[in-house]
Amino acid sequence: MSHRRSAVIVIDMINTYDHADADLLLPSVQRAVPSIVHLIERARERKVPVIYVNDNFGQWRSHHGEILQTALAGPRSDLVEPIRPDEDSLFVVKARHSIFYETPLAYLLNQLKVHHTILCGQVTEQCVLYSALDAHIRHLQVTVPEDAVAHIHADLAQAALKMMHTNMNADIVDSGAVQLRAR
Repeated sequence: MSHRRSAVIVIDMINTYDHADADLLLPSVQRAVPSIVHLIERARERKVPVIYVNDNFGQWRSHHGEILQTALAGPRSDLVEPIRPDEDSLFVVKARHSIFYETPLAYLLNQLKVHHTILCGQVTEQCVLYSALDAHIRHLQVTVPEDAVAHIHADLAQAALKMMHTNMNADIVDSGAVQLRAR
């Protein structure tokens, strides 16, 4: 599968961190952000698509600019600013856990001829896990850089990574080992 085009998919990182689990999540996000930044930079250098798939904060009038500005105005803009989308980034708004559930992402990946998804972001044991399953059932190759995903519960995150590897044949690697393929 080495000839298949990759896309880096950044899950739910445009965030205000104004939710019940934020205190549990923040230490893991702080550790993951540098790896996510490096992964995004590598993808941009190699002309690999970077696609942000993000919750809409329940605001059905939201668009990516509004979501970004809300997060940058929030108390943890220091975690958003380093990974903010650039002018070439693509953005898909989601309402539920999976990046595929009732979004145009599968269509977009098909249009881009992407067969290899690299999932980074948050939350490992929730959105990343469900998205990996949905990618797998769509016959997409899945890579999860374990240092570029954040969790609420470390034990559940480890179980989720094991499930992704065992049940979905996902590659669980360090972000520096991720193979980015432009074509």
